[in-house]
Amino acid sequence: MATFLAKIKIFEGKEAEFEETARMMFRETHANEPTCRRYEYWRGAEPRTYYCMESFDDFVGFMEHQTSDHHEAPDFGSMLEEIELEWIDPIQGACDLVETNPKELPEDASDLMKEYAATHPLTMQDWWLALRK
Repeated sequence: MATFLAKIKIFEGKEAEFEETARMMFRETHANEPTCRRYEYWRGAEPRTYYCMESFDDFVGFMEHQTSDHHEAPDFGSMLEEIELEWIDPIQGACDLVETNPKELPEDASDLMKEYAATHPLTMQDWWLALRK
């Protein structure tokens, strides 16, 4: 499993455009990506701040999402002021998802997938491992 929480700050005036893009991404991801377990957007407390929780069967599924046509089509760069990606690990017995673990890319991974894997590496925390049952 590969699960993360993204904190996203949108440029002022781009909120409606971002929310429309989020709706499209939600629809397309759930309709076309069988390895997706969770993909949802939330408005945060601070103005122009959003959260996105994504969970895929594995890291390769996340990379397939990142390089999908529907993910590449919108111009996210014109909307995002900043983004922080944090890999999270579910607590077994308190979440219906399984542990976040890395997975190597396939040998035939595209250059774009390799680029995203380098810029969005799955980072596990030692303290998680000590608490896993």
